[in-house]
Amino acid sequence: MNIFTSLYEKVLNWAGHRHAPRYLAGLSFMESSFFPIPPDVMLIPMVVKKPQNSWRLAALTTIFSVLGGLFGYLIGYYAFEALEPLLHQYGYWDRYQQVNVWFAEWGFWVIFLAGFSPLPYKLFTIAAGALSLALLPFVLASIVGRGARFFLVAQLVAWLGPKVEPMIRKYIEWIGWGLVLLLIMGYFILKM
Repeated sequence: MNIFTSLYEKVLNWAGHRHAPRYLAGLSFMESSFFPIPPDVMLIPMVVKKPQNSWRLAALTTIFSVLGGLFGYLIGYYAFEALEPLLHQYGYWDRYQQVNVWFAEWGFWVIFLAGFSPLPYKLFTIAAGALSLALLPFVLASIVGRGARFFLVAQLVAWLGPKVEPMIRKYIEWIGWGLVLLLIMGYFILKM
């Protein structure tokens, strides 16, 4: 069963499509406010296909990710009362309370870290809006965190991509199942 090989081929085909930058912009926007798939899955193959466009693609991803983060902020600011029962229902209330503590202690740095790391940035954007975090520090932290992440990814892929791509293609099934296993382990660790 070659699930990840066929998925990898599809993503590479999408990355070469003439509308791929639009797809990347849309994915970057949605991921920052409500969608679970990170834009890296589109950014990486697009840079592999055209490493000379790495800076432009990283900038596009950053801009639309920050705009999506602002949308997430607005969701939190205006719709938190509607979302609160869902946080209780799905067992996220305690995590939300922890995010509150982090915002109170570190504000800017929490958004920066969420923007840079693989943490679910969307949860932090919505929480920032719900807590009415000052908008300017939120935007600056988002630009710096998301920008640092996407420019780093794009530059690493542009530099290593052509050399590493044949190896990725060869071991994509192992990589894919390894990531699934890591996600499952991460889920259970967070549940504890």
